[in-house]
Amino acid sequence: MCPSPDETPEGDSPLSHPGNDPLEDASLAQLGAAFSEMLGKGQSNAADRVSDSPGADASTERPALIDSPDPDISVAETPMNDGDPIPLRIIEAMLFVGHPENTSLGKEQIARAIHGIKPDEVDDLVAELSTEYREGNAPYEIIYDDGGYRMVLREEFERIRSRFYGPTREAKLSQAAVEVLALVAYNQPTTSEKISKLRGHPSGSILSQLVRRQLLRFEKPEKKPRTPVYRTTPRFLKLFGLASLEELPENEELET
Repeated sequence: MCPSPDETPEGDSPLSHPGNDPLEDASLAQLGAAFSEMLGKGQSNAADRVSDSPGADASTERPALIDSPDPDISVAETPMNDGDPIPLRIIEAMLFVGHPENTSLGKEQIARAIHGIKPDEVDDLVAELSTEYREGNAPYEIIYDDGGYRMVLREEFERIRSRFYGPTREAKLSQAAVEVLALVAYNQPTTSEKISKLRGHPSGSILSQLVRRQLLRFEKPEKKPRTPVYRTTPRFLKLFGLASLEELPENEELET
């Protein structure tokens, strides 16, 4: 069940433990069972559980600016006219709406969407927006996270959001979602096609769901940008009670 070399982007290699491949003899059922057990241990605190509340993440539930997972579109393909929004407001709108896959917007992505703007200029414009929000005592702010920018609610306003949306509901992961997480964890970076092949079922929708819940993230390798790959996130580690990927169960643990 190990990924073949031609399915792993150059420069990356699947996670493995020296001299012991957890997927060599372990079945998908064993993987799912092991991860379900880990999930139970990692969710001892309610804060660690997957939230299904509409207000769980101020940057998560906004409508998608980009329907396609590829954000390489242009808001202004032609030179701007006098009546067009200025770059500052275009950036503000992009950050407000957010990325459809719940990832941060990199300055290169933002620059490609605005005619005449270079990536280095994006940093200055974001800083200008941040100053504007801070001086105007806005309830939101722009943070730099995971190589890009995102707009979030300021911490002091969290209680207002909680009051508006009500108590956070806990959403349990389905067994299929746990299986997909397990396969990504041991094969990362990996593709949707690879996961679907290993499971024997189409897994694209589950992968997208796990990205929205911030348990997985996808990225585009420079050499194969049309073939996104998936990786686990720090939230995945927290949910399963792991300090690092090195703590994933090894072969003997999966079979017990």
